[in-house]
Amino acid sequence: MLVSVASIIAGRSTGRKFVAWMYHLGGVGLIPLGIIDNSIIPITGSMDVVTVLLCAQGKDWWPYYSFMAVVGSVLGGYITYRLARGESKGRLGKILSRSKIKGFKQLFEKWGFSAIVIPAVLPPPFPIVPFLIAAGATQYPRGKFIAALALGRSVRYITLGVLGFLYGHWILRLLREHVYMIAGIGGAIIALSVGLAVFRLRRETAKAR
Repeated sequence: MLVSVASIIAGRSTGRKFVAWMYHLGGVGLIPLGIIDNSIIPITGSMDVVTVLLCAQGKDWWPYYSFMAVVGSVLGGYITYRLARGESKGRLGKILSRSKIKGFKQLFEKWGFSAIVIPAVLPPPFPIVPFLIAAGATQYPRGKFIAALALGRSVRYITLGVLGFLYGHWILRLLREHVYMIAGIGGAIIALSVGLAVFRLRRETAKAR
């Protein structure tokens, strides 16, 4: 039942099957899911939902699931950061216009650590990927970036793990009773996030030319 709930929330598509498979893998599945969720086309909210469901199902294992969620998220964020630094063939940094790179650079100079920690803590629909790309494109120090991202994600996923541990039964009951409504909302959010990601990618690429 829990797997089917996770599947329906993810939408009726390849994304649904992927998230269901990641859920079935347990903590290990949070690694590839975290990588995808921190890419230029994230599966919005799926990482949070799967983490909470896993912690609700296996309460004694919630610290492990929270830890794996942090690892997957930080790894995914670091990959996007590295690509944006131009150290790989993707060169994501090129999709940002010079004006936006300058704006992000000023943001990092003003707020420093917090400019990455805060977006890493905030839940969907607040996007973190632009900050990951900007951190790489502006050559934000690697060590500070990893530390800030790890701190923010730790706060976020430990909090979700505790919520899953404390309110797991209530959360699962809510999902079962309103599964189709949640599925519709989840599918709409994913479709919207993918559409916005593609739109932004095309727009920023055009501006950068």
